[in-house]
Amino acid sequence: MKRRDFIKSFTALSVAGTKMPLMAFGRTNKSKKSSGDWNPDRIVLLIKLNGGNDGLNTLIPIQDSIYYNLRPNLGIKSSDALSLKYDTSLHPSLKNTQELFRQGLAAGIHGVGYPIGNLSHFRSSDIWVTGSGSDNVWKTGWLGRMFKHDYPDYPANIPDHPIGIQMGSANLLEFQSEESNMGTILGNDDSLYKIIDENYIPGSLDNSSKKYGGHELNYIRSVDKTTYEYSGIIHDAGKKGKNKYEYPDTNIGIQMAVAGRLISGGLSTPVYRLNLGGFDTHANQGTDWGPHSRQLTELDDIFLGLKSGLNEAWDKTVILTLTEFGRTVKVNGSVGTDHGYGSAGLMAGGLLKKGQVITQWPGLATKDLFEKRDLHSTIDYRSVCAACIETAYGLDHDIVAERVFYEPSLPRMTDKIFG
Repeated sequence: MKRRDFIKSFTALSVAGTKMPLMAFGRTNKSKKSSGDWNPDRIVLLIKLNGGNDGLNTLIPIQDSIYYNLRPNLGIKSSDALSLKYDTSLHPSLKNTQELFRQGLAAGIHGVGYPIGNLSHFRSSDIWVTGSGSDNVWKTGWLGRMFKHDYPDYPANIPDHPIGIQMGSANLLEFQSEESNMGTILGNDDSLYKIIDENYIPGSLDNSSKKYGGHELNYIRSVDKTTYEYSGIIHDAGKKGKNKYEYPDTNIGIQMAVAGRLISGGLSTPVYRLNLGGFDTHANQGTDWGPHSRQLTELDDIFLGLKSGLNEAWDKTVILTLTEFGRTVKVNGSVGTDHGYGSAGLMAGGLLKKGQVITQWPGLATKDLFEKRDLHSTIDYRSVCAACIETAYGLDHDIVAERVFYEPSLPRMTDKIFG
């Protein structure tokens, strides 16, 4: 099978000249209906800022002189920062986000993280997507556990539309339940083309362990055989949908262009997961220029695009940025920042009611820092995630805390964020 034929047979979605083939993980059977009642009319859109975003230069504590003392050549000048009428200001690259704050359609969460931080990219990312504590290793994701309660018979019985769509990453642990993965990837995996092109006739399943990875190959073959059902639905929604905003020709821009077309095309998927890289700023991070500024500009463009392009869907959407950790308070010797603890999250969307910065500010004095070097995490990120799904889908906090995050004492933040 030629690659171009494979793309056609896989019903690839073409946006901005880029092919984004479908890979759905978990057995599906389109002839069967969902056992759940999930018929979402609201959307949660998660954007992972890969690398560990510098929260202190995103939501800037302009009233804290220690910030400037510890970052003499990296702190954002108060005259350059974008005022939010709080003790916190925005990075200069977030002009569109500032306007959303003024309209009551954006919010910031400062000092967000989890107890006892881990500074490994891989381990910390797993903690965020599973909803575990740093001392636990879980094999299911918080979204997988949430959806499993509504679709207890998945994957034997599936909904008509994908439950969750992820772009720009092959890590679907967030959507993993005990039995199967409940997410769908739209990505570009050359190795998948190569394996099937050279070794596989779609629909056959031999158990050879001597050809191209054995178990791994059989896994991909089983995906090929059992997960085509959503490809036509996604393709039809993408073909029907139209973007009324010209998203930038960047990786995250293409991801958002696809999501925008699917949403406007009527795809009833409740959760989208996007990825924006480039936040591991160990050297030459920059202030109102440089790598960090460029990445925040991309994020800012996406917020503007969503507001402009989703139309009525914007009113039923909440967007949340996630990142594996923050950065050190003090600038390093390479004019950058190293892996730190507490960070900041940005939110936007029509489901928000007021622009605000929510924080339990721990302070930047040495005695107030985690291990005398990092911003403390004073807000549990799981509370923020819980608030998003509780508001979007009308879920009870106690049930979410106990069944999704296995943490009955998880603080409730729904009213504080969305009230």
